[in-house]
Amino acid sequence: MLDYLKAQVDTVDTAVAAQPRAETETGVAPTARVADRPAAVEVRGLRYSYPGGFPALRGVDLALAPGEKVAVVGPNGAGKSTLLLHLNGILRGDEGEVRIAGLPVSQENLGHIRALVGLVFQNPDDQLFSPTVFEDVAFGPLYMGLEESEVRQRVDEALAAVHMEGYAARMPHRLSLGERKRVAIATVLAMEPAVLALDEPSSGLDPRSRRALIRLLRELPQAMLVATHDMHLVRDLLPRTVILDAGLVVADGPTSQMLRDTHLLEEHGLEAP
Repeated sequence: MLDYLKAQVDTVDTAVAAQPRAETETGVAPTARVADRPAAVEVRGLRYSYPGGFPALRGVDLALAPGEKVAVVGPNGAGKSTLLLHLNGILRGDEGEVRIAGLPVSQENLGHIRALVGLVFQNPDDQLFSPTVFEDVAFGPLYMGLEESEVRQRVDEALAAVHMEGYAARMPHRLSLGERKRVAIATVLAMEPAVLALDEPSSGLDPRSRRALIRLLRELPQAMLVATHDMHLVRDLLPRTVILDAGLVVADGPTSQMLRDTHLLEEHGLEAP
């Protein structure tokens, strides 16, 4: 089982090494600090255009304190998912800078950054590719080069954190959507990240599974940046909300205040829960 995963890790290592370096260097203000600790996430002047010239991000500034839980909302095409993909270097900005716990997202830091940032995709099937739950959750710690005993301990702890003890030998594709989403979160928790970046985590869930997910995310200590259209999730889980539209941050403040501003929400394609 672990030999199979080690072969998969070697494949990922080759892909990471082949990634191009970012060519743009820009002057960025000193890292924001909270109580002498670097911001969990700091984004400064981030610009990114997809091939063909479409500008997805047009100068985004954003910072999260350690442990802070923040919603990113906005209409389709606002740049929410694109922003998340910059946090662990899957995408690299044309201009600006991203720092995680004070560390620049750069080629030389990529391995460390991907341990610090747990990215959870909207569709858990994009994240779960192994024959068993154990192998999926073990993949990240193996990539980090940990010993087998440490890998097994992290798998056990990550599954316990998402209340999926006893599922290690199960086949992911036979689990319910809610269970697969929990396992996808466990795959990143096993790397002990400082930040969770979640893309539409409640999408497709029934009310019971959605409530269970909110309880789970509320229990976790990591800073969270959650891209979502689910304004009930925003209200129930995330004390701060950032509205992104056309690649720009157009509003940033307490969720309770944002949800009372119906004109602001309507202007950017949103509705109060």
